[in-house]
Amino acid sequence: MRNMIFALLGLAVLAACGADGEPVQPTLNAGVGVGSGGVHLGGAVGLHKGPVSVFLGF
Repeated sequence: MRNMIFALLGLAVLAACGADGEPVQPTLNAGVGVGSGGVHLGGAVGLHKGPVSVFLGF
């Protein structure tokens, strides 16, 4: 799982710098939830270009 996160972050950096064409802005969403089971952290990183979106949630 960790390797997948690093691979997606690497792709986001590559796309954001414009090495393969026009730069793409990566997306990051994060959240914290509190409930009877305790505190839960969650989030997602992703890329969106044209009709294609790739997101990885954790």
